[in-house]
Amino acid sequence: MAQHTLTEATDLAADARLAAAKGVPLVVLYSRDDCNWCAKVRREHLGPLSRDPATPAVIRELHMDRATPVLDFAGRRTTSADFSKQMQAQFAPTVMFHGPDGAALAEPIVGFRLADFYAAYLDRAIEESRTRLQLKK
Repeated sequence: MAQHTLTEATDLAADARLAAAKGVPLVVLYSRDDCNWCAKVRREHLGPLSRDPATPAVIRELHMDRATPVLDFAGRRTTSADFSKQMQAQFAPTVMFHGPDGAALAEPIVGFRLADFYAAYLDRAIEESRTRLQLKK
């Protein structure tokens, strides 16, 4: 896999089950092809996290501007664009943190806020998500 790509979401129910089996959140980057900030998040933050075997998350990407077939958290067929709308991902990039049933575990990170602190925002949201998963057990 190239350094600037993430695994594309095609079956969110399976991805959520995988994350749950590992006891970690499913982190989804909602992106657009024409989004330079999305590329920056992918290249500088989520890409390196996804390649680290110790990463406390399963990371996927969903393209808001494509009609890629995808199964939602309930296993229903939809498209990446329609699912993004359903999740109210209106701006790119948006990073969401999902539990086994698709429920939000932390506040989404919308846009690319303060580059110097973006990694801290991600770390905090992943840690908050992991804590919530532990509390649900």
